[in-house]
Amino acid sequence: MITSPSISTFLWFDRNAAEAAEFYTRLFPDSRITKVAYWGDGGPVPKGSVMTVSFELARHSLTAINGGPHYKLTRAVSLVATCETQAEIDHYWESLLADGGKPSRCGWLDDRFGLAWQILPSALGALISDPDPAKAARVGEALMTMHKLELAVLQRAHEGVGAVQVAATGELG
Repeated sequence: MITSPSISTFLWFDRNAAEAAEFYTRLFPDSRITKVAYWGDGGPVPKGSVMTVSFELARHSLTAINGGPHYKLTRAVSLVATCETQAEIDHYWESLLADGGKPSRCGWLDDRFGLAWQILPSALGALISDPDPAKAARVGEALMTMHKLELAVLQRAHEGVGAVQVAATGELG
């Protein structure tokens, strides 16, 4: 009999898995560290050092390992935080950029630990996949001009308000 497996996200860190997990679980509601395992004899680091940290972010299960410098986090995998309001977008964007994060285009950023995030408004999917191709195209054009996403700008682009200004000047609003 085939059963449904448990699926979670596994993240490889050089040596700061516990620090990252503690930061993330403080930042996101409904989050907690669920288990910490330590290296024993024969590990790549001193016995008693943190090996893995299991945690939940908004009820999503993750495990982080202090695996050494062999592998690096890349944008090939990112975590997506879907936000209801601009205030939430602003909060998570600024918090994840703090202390050395790097912003990128279209709502993407790398936090100080090297983990890629997408901070997106929950309305984005409906706006960018509108059955009216002109509306969807305007949203896509506005999206490509932004680093941190601005929900009001995306909504105005969808409605056709200010879209000419964005296209003509390259500025938002």
